Amino acid sequence: MKLLLLTWMVSASIVALENDYVLVTRDGAPCASASQPGCAHRVIVALGDLELRAGVSHRTMKRGDIAVFGPGESYEPPTGGPFFEVVIKPDHPRVQSPPQIIPAEKNVLRYDGEEFFVFEERLGPGDTRARHSHSQRVVMQLNATQLQQWVDDRGEIFVETVPDRVTFNPPVIHTVKNIGEAPLRGIVIEFKPQPPAAR
Repeated sequence: MKLLLLTWMVSASIVALENDYVLVTRDGAPCASASQPGCAHRVIVALGDLELRAGVSHRTMKRGDIAVFGPGESYEPPTGGPFFEVVIKPDHPRVQSPPQIIPAEKNVLRYDGEEFFVFEERLGPGDTRARHSHSQRVVMQLNATQLQQWVDDRGEIFVETVPDRVTFNPPVIHTVKNIGEAPLRGIVIEFKPQPPAAR
């Protein structure tokens, strides 16, 4: 019965992205109750002004704010403005990471957990982020700009960021330059590299 209820709640929301690692819904919170099966770690990403209540706490959030909930923590579905609910699937496959881990500069860390971290991606117009790496990650852009990237093993590519679109990106090592007129701003949920599998 609980699985049927969760299936109905997900279908009542707009599924923005789903794969073996995450379920992302737009303007719906099928995993607000921690008792729902498959609802362990969740991240709320505000896309506008909204209110979020969890137990006796009440929080006003604005675009780009996040709230992270662990297993056993419940909350009321946010009200007021648009948002994403990102559910980290508890039995996801092994995380894919690049062969070299190089921290990215100029971003702002928002949350640092055992399995994943959340940061606000920032890069001013004309600014360059030196060569760095990412493991698999969920990316939610908050504004539009243009990026020039130099990707190891792929060469130069150009990317147009699209506000309020959610993507799941593969591991990469690259250098990034903001060639647009607006700052790059996005929220990224990145999986941490896992230790080598036991043989």
